[in-house]
Amino acid sequence: MKKIIFLFAMLPAVFFAQETKNTEKKREPGKYDTNKFSQMYDLMATPNMFRTASGAPGPAYYQQQADYKMNIELDDRNARLSGTETITYHNNSPDNLEYLWVQLDQNQRAKDSESPLADNQKMDKAMTPAGFSKKFMEEKLDRGYVIEYVKDAKGNPMKYTINHTMMRIDLAKPLKSKEKISFSIKWRFNINNYRVEGGRSGYEHFDKDGNNLYVLAQFYPRMAVYNDVEGWQNMQFWGAGEFALPFGNFEVNITVPADHILEATGDLLNRKEVFTAEQFKRYQLAEKTYDKPVVVVTQEEAEAASKGFSDKKKTWKFSAKYVRDFGISTSRKFIYDAMAVKLSDKSVMAISLYPPEANPLWGEYSTKTVAHTLKSYSSHTFDYPYPKAISISAEDQGMEYPMICWNYGRPDEKGFVSERLKYGMQSVIIHEVGHNFFPMIVNSDERQWTWMDEGLNTFLQYLAEQELSPNYPSQRGPAAKIVPYMSGPQDFLEPIMSNSEGIHQFGANAYSKPATGLNILRETIMGKELFDYAFKTYANRWKFKHPTPEDFFRTMEDASAVDLDWFWRGWFYSTDYVDIGIQDVKEYFVSDEAPKETKDVNIRKGRFNKEDGPFVYMVLADSNKNNTKPFEVSSIKVLSDFIQEKYTPEERSKLKSPKYFYEVTFDKPGGMLMPILVQLTFDDGTTEDYNFPVQIWRKGNQVVSRVFATDKKVTKIKLDPKLQTADIDLGNNSWPREKVKSKFDELGD
Repeated sequence: MKKIIFLFAMLPAVFFAQETKNTEKKREPGKYDTNKFSQMYDLMATPNMFRTASGAPGPAYYQQQADYKMNIELDDRNARLSGTETITYHNNSPDNLEYLWVQLDQNQRAKDSESPLADNQKMDKAMTPAGFSKKFMEEKLDRGYVIEYVKDAKGNPMKYTINHTMMRIDLAKPLKSKEKISFSIKWRFNINNYRVEGGRSGYEHFDKDGNNLYVLAQFYPRMAVYNDVEGWQNMQFWGAGEFALPFGNFEVNITVPADHILEATGDLLNRKEVFTAEQFKRYQLAEKTYDKPVVVVTQEEAEAASKGFSDKKKTWKFSAKYVRDFGISTSRKFIYDAMAVKLSDKSVMAISLYPPEANPLWGEYSTKTVAHTLKSYSSHTFDYPYPKAISISAEDQGMEYPMICWNYGRPDEKGFVSERLKYGMQSVIIHEVGHNFFPMIVNSDERQWTWMDEGLNTFLQYLAEQELSPNYPSQRGPAAKIVPYMSGPQDFLEPIMSNSEGIHQFGANAYSKPATGLNILRETIMGKELFDYAFKTYANRWKFKHPTPEDFFRTMEDASAVDLDWFWRGWFYSTDYVDIGIQDVKEYFVSDEAPKETKDVNIRKGRFNKEDGPFVYMVLADSNKNNTKPFEVSSIKVLSDFIQEKYTPEERSKLKSPKYFYEVTFDKPGGMLMPILVQLTFDDGTTEDYNFPVQIWRKGNQVVSRVFATDKKVTKIKLDPKLQTADIDLGNNSWPREKVKSKFDELGD
């Protein structure tokens, strides 16, 4: 008789009853495809000659260019900025353009701005006198643009229409494909005190010495993006969605009081004229110093300048090549330090400007943190291409522009710096300097898709923080930290793929969730090697270009050979959450004797014939009351005979000898798919980890099972033991069940 080894798990009788019932059931009507592994053709734009199915720019890809020549002057006594600019716009598209759209983002602060009218309001039951007077009594100051003229290259007036934060310039004749046009705008506006009125830029006033510290951005009329995806990107600026801008070259002259120290986007062309001779020498030393910052403008010099208000003027001249924007910061209070950073075969400058009030914190940490950020981000993407990166101390701020950013964090009046403040300041600097990569170089549309710059940047921020210090207390990135958000009420959750203006919990949705998702992809799903290669491919494909979400999704799959449609669909396009649990565990022993019902049922169901035996049976431990110890595998005669016949002595020496067999059933109360991460703990205290890929759910099942054969008794089974999947309910993650501590219990400990 032929010997067959058949491992049979005893199943409950109800299973067979259900099976019989289902076979007799009438055919059900068709249903929609709800398989979460379905490809994303229903959600993603169709590939074309502009953007390919691989996620790369296509052979017909184009982008516009806008070059600026500006002369700007700061009226420090009246906090007013004025300027003239000449824009040369290159139409690289295949389309003829009848008009141009220019962004007037400063109009969001105009007296007649609609932004405040779009905010929901409720009555405060108690207010400070200052708050009450500001809200109900003070006249709203006009911080919007005064446009004095728009003229063509010959000096003739051009027709224009202002629609809130957008201005349409009508052309006398269409701007044909591959042509360019130049025109000039003269403008001015009153600068806002951002600490009083809010805003991404403005000035900070120091009462004790009467000085202002300016962080100036969105200060000039800027060309909107025209592309293959939506034509003109002329969505209004309501305040949350940031900016979409074309690349271009800038020549900017900035006139400020002679006692100011200033930095801005681009190369400073007249450093010898604006620095003292000693300051110029210090900067030259900084260009050769890689280990620590060199103080270029000292605290003593900054404090001395703060006491005088010069009536003279000084013009700082900058040139920036192929940047998407321009930022300025200036004050007579600035200390200035700098150091060189080595990146592959070139060096760039890390620079910080800060008032004396920011020391000792800024002098110790700011520029070093800038340098670390450039090295970390470059290693994960591409070498930083610009000549410098600047960190400006601007309290209550965190905002980014090419080569320059404003960052919060200052000691108290006694100079005390807590660990929380130090790490908080470093995190903001890493994040804002990191924005040079996303979106200043990989130039995504912030007005539409905040996550494409904030989320990707927050992910790289997490990597940079952990590289700075293994015990760095990162607030965003680890999977467990997104659980409170993802387990919240669905009424206040939106998919990541939502426009900026419609998000309830902006930071969690646009920063934390995408960053966490990328971290899970890297650490748990794809692995670091595949992820890092694909991510770097995306960064290099789209540096100095305008990617869309689909370009990112497709590139990550194209460069890794990992199908991630299920992940994008669940994590980015839905508010599904992760909840995977242990539904049931059955322990089996091996035996050569089977219960009568086991043999009868399986013969009756045609699973095998009587003549196919003899068999090795798996018997539920609970049904084996008379024998609490498992049989040794070698004691099963039919198995022993088979092994002797089948394997050579050398092969037999390599065979495993499992004694315990566990059928573990996993369920998925949450809608979000994830790999199943399992840790078995044995009676001797040792552990063993198993990682089952997400494809284990590929049939659309809510329940899956796995069998574990071990030579030691399992005392505990735990899912996601290292909290890698953002599982929102740990109460069903253990067998036997463990009580999950509440926050109250943790505080009690």
